[in-house]
Amino acid sequence: MRSARFRRGFTIIELIVVMTIIATLAAIAVPQYQKAVLRSRESTLRSNLLVLRSAIEEYSYDKQKPAQSLQDLVSEGYLYRVPDDPITGSNQTWKVAAEEGTEGIGTVFSGSDKTSLEGTPYSKW
Repeated sequence: MRSARFRRGFTIIELIVVMTIIATLAAIAVPQYQKAVLRSRESTLRSNLLVLRSAIEEYSYDKQKPAQSLQDLVSEGYLYRVPDDPITGSNQTWKVAAEEGTEGIGTVFSGSDKTSLEGTPYSKW
């Protein structure tokens, strides 16, 4: 029978070294992952703003008057549904700006009060 000294397994030092390596790799990877997710949300926001603004322009051109709400764009068939603001996670947080001289929608902005990776507020895009 073998003595306890030659049993198979890992020493506590080996386990600590492995855990330290894993923690270091995680500390590097997690912020990069979070930044990639935010970049993806920003890209989706740009796309959603383009779609909304195009629908607003088309509605105004076709009807010769601006839409009164984003829901008007859906009910008239210009949008399938109001897209979500990917930064706030809701389609109820869009900020609409009135078209000059009218009471209808002129443009739309994100309802988020956060700042983008570029340093500009999402509500100014």
